This record gives sequence, C-alpha cells and structure tokens, in this order.
Amino acid sequence: MVNPNIPHNEGMIKPLTYIVPEGIILNASYPAATTFGNHLCPQVADSIAKALSTAIPEKITAGWNHLLCSLFTGNHPKTNEKYVDICFLGLKGGSGALEGSDGYDHIGMIDASGGILDQDYEMFEQQTPHTLLHHEYLQNSGGPGKWRGGLGVETKIKLGGDDTTMVVFGDGDVKTPYGLFGGKTSVLNKISLTLPDGMIKVPMSKDMIEGIPNGTLYHQIAGGGGGYGKPEDRDKISVLNDVKNGVVTESQATNVYGVKIKDKS
Repeated sequence: MVNPNIPHNEGMIKPLTYIVPEGIILNASYPAATTFGNHLCPQVADSIAKALSTAIPEKITAGWNHLLCSLFTGNHPKTNEKYVDICFLGLKGGSGALEGSDGYDHIGMIDASGGILDQDYEMFEQQTPHTLLHHEYLQNSGGPGKWRGGLGVETKIKLGGDDTTMVVFGDGDVKTPYGLFGGKTSVLNKISLTLPDGMIKVPMSKDMIEGIPNGTLYHQIAGGGGGYGKPEDRDKISVLNDVKNGVVTESQATNVYGVKIKDKS
C-alpha cells in the first residue's frame, strides 16, 4: 500500500508493531482449534484497509467478497471410488473497487489475491459425478460506485451419485462487502439445495449435510466487491456500457446511478 515496488524484506516489517494478545481468536492458545485459521485473513485485511482509508484513500480498495465455500464427498457411481471436491467454481466473488479502477471480476478472496484458479468444466465433470448447468457473472453483483465493484458469479450444479455429503465453510454469508466514500455494498453470498422432491435447504457456514440424493440442484451466489465513490458520479458512458454488456440492469442504471437509458445502441 505504501510502495508496491519495494522488495519485501525485514527492513519493511521491522518498523511495524503488531499487538495481538494471546488467547484471542487471532492468537489462539493450545489446545484451541486452529484449522482453517487462514480464513480469518479477510477480516484482518478489511480492518487494515478501513484503518488506512483515511490516510491513503487513493490506495485502498473497498471490501472484497468473503469466502463461502462448499466441499462435496461421496462415492462416484461410475468408479465406485471415493471422491472429494472443493467447489472452486462457485466461491470466487469480486474484488472491491478503488480510485480510478473498477474491481476485478470473479477473482476470489483478498487473502488469495486472485491466486485461486477455476476448475476446468470438463475435468470437473469427469472427476466428480456432478453436471455443471450454469456458471456466469452475476448481473448487478458489483457494488455500485463511481468505480464499480468486481462482479461475482452464479453457479448451478446437478449433483450426481447417492449419499453425497456437503460441508459449508467460510463466513461470507454474514455481511456484504462494504463500499467506501459513498460506494455501495454488493450482494450477500448464498448456497441452497433443491432436493428432487422440491424441498429446499439453505445451509449456513459450518453446516454439514449428509445423505444428499442424486439429482439435487446446487445453487450458489458469490457476491461481488464493494463500490468506491458515489454511484451518481460514475461516468455516464461507463454506465451505458455496463448496461449494454449485461453487467447492470437498466433499472439499476436509473435508480442507483441516475442514468436513464433511452437507446443502448
């Protein structure tokens, strides 16, 4: 944030003092559970960014989408072998916008900084008994602002195999990514299961659902990032292009950005 071109070395870290008392969630004491402790990184990054936003506002992004992820396991009916799959396709939301730039689309959590790759669609369907039905950028998912937050995604998967178990983790279903300096929040993450009999289950983080039947529809929303600056200050041509490209609806353009679309051509 100060100068990204400075090599990371001890000289950079030495002037900083971290006060993290032992026994709190960020410095757990034995025998506290610390598996997936890295999932606290987004909240830490948020706190740092908010603290620095008044000092160096031109270098701080709005909030990034937080993690909400699912893991599937069960027997593959074709091989009769156990499989395990983390649904990377559905978890990657958008990044927050910053001064002079919209956020990145479908990039993932701030602690990974875009370092998590998508699964290949065909390999996903070969290695699991599932079928990918839908995977697209989610319209209106970028937090509105002078610079718009990055887009999240919508994913639909038909679960195959019998007696599938799903575990949900991450805290991205608690609150939406924040906007800065008048920017708006994004949409909240959500996962739902529609069973073959029509029953709908909405698991929350830390839930484990066992015995999911074949043919269940898995539906996930990964929100975008927060917006930066007031939406009404966004360049009108940028709003028009977002409407033409299906990024935002005409309704959002009018009601949030204050731009009435008469002719998209």
